[in-house]
Amino acid sequence: MARYFGGLDWGESHHDMAVIDQDGTVVTQLRITNTADGLAELLAALRQVKRNRRDIPIGIETGRGLIVAGLRKAGQPVVVLNPTQVARYRDRLSAQRKKSDRSDAKLLAHVLRVDGDAHRPVPASTPRAEAIRELARAHRKTTHDARHTAARLRSRLHEFFPAALDAWPSQGGLTRSDARTILTAAPTPAKAARLTHRRLEDLLTAAGRTRQIADEADRLFHLFRGRALRQPPEIEDAMGHQSSALLAQLDVALTTAARLLDQVEYLVDQHPQAPIYRSMPGVGPILTGRLLGELGDDPGRFATARNLRAYCAATPITWASGGSHRHSHRRNANPILAEAGHLWAFAALTRSPGARALYDRRREAGDRHAAALRRLYAHLLGSLHHCLRHAVPYSESRAFPANDEPADQSTQ
Repeated sequence: MARYFGGLDWGESHHDMAVIDQDGTVVTQLRITNTADGLAELLAALRQVKRNRRDIPIGIETGRGLIVAGLRKAGQPVVVLNPTQVARYRDRLSAQRKKSDRSDAKLLAHVLRVDGDAHRPVPASTPRAEAIRELARAHRKTTHDARHTAARLRSRLHEFFPAALDAWPSQGGLTRSDARTILTAAPTPAKAARLTHRRLEDLLTAAGRTRQIADEADRLFHLFRGRALRQPPEIEDAMGHQSSALLAQLDVALTTAARLLDQVEYLVDQHPQAPIYRSMPGVGPILTGRLLGELGDDPGRFATARNLRAYCAATPITWASGGSHRHSHRRNANPILAEAGHLWAFAALTRSPGARALYDRRREAGDRHAAALRRLYAHLLGSLHHCLRHAVPYSESRAFPANDEPADQSTQ
């Protein structure tokens, strides 16, 4: 039976598609628009090549966009190819450094023809899981933007208003509601020095503080009136306007992040796998959304726990050549899962005695903090894979049998 392979070079306004047979001969090639008519034209062309068009996998360099969503909804197998890998394939077809949309579509089809077994189709996750992924990613991006804006604000205050940094010295102190409320009312040292005890108490109350309001107001009153270096009034006022603008950006970012998190929790509550994720030690609302969103709910995506660990960057890479043999952790991986793994393992240390014992054993064996957390992350992923496969909640006694080393030592 003849086999066919498709390639789709994605563009903003149009896409180029090519279909080749098992010998590499181009069967059809066309350009479509990024519209419903374009999608219908593409599917009709595939059907002319083979009556059962679903037997033709389509290679593309992105897993997002309307055309990909349309193909998946139509049941067409879509294989997302890494652009870096595709670029290396280009040299196999021609020694000349040339590039075009038509040739790129043909190249993507050739990748599937030559090494199709090394690439898997897009997971068949449910729309709800994909919606969780989109919202969780947006929440993560917004929280990162908030931290970046807070860092810019801290840098600006250091140049003309060091008393504000002394008032809220912690790394995330400027993101607190009371700090933002007071700095919005008094963005310069001159205005802060004019704040009375009563005014400070009113601002703290408006910010939501309920305890030790008088003591906090007295502390801030003396800090703002303390002796300090000052910029000239005109420069101080200009810097105050910049700080006010950064405060406004920070307020928007934090408000947006809170609203997105509410939406993530709402969708997660409706997902049948949510109780399993939440039963894992150290997994709260944020990690539940990120893990569930990135891993999806396709039951056949990860056949073994080792497959899951490799995708989550929890298994090392072995470098062996001649007499040289060493291990290193994966760096080219999903950054969201890598970050979530570090947070998950760290949070599990205080919520799971078994996790703490495993971490301590790895530290005693010579692992550094990050390496020990990666080992713990790998073990937790094994437990998660078991729980999802058998639809059972987490069990501490099964995940960490007493006085036993982790079952899979291949994650070194």
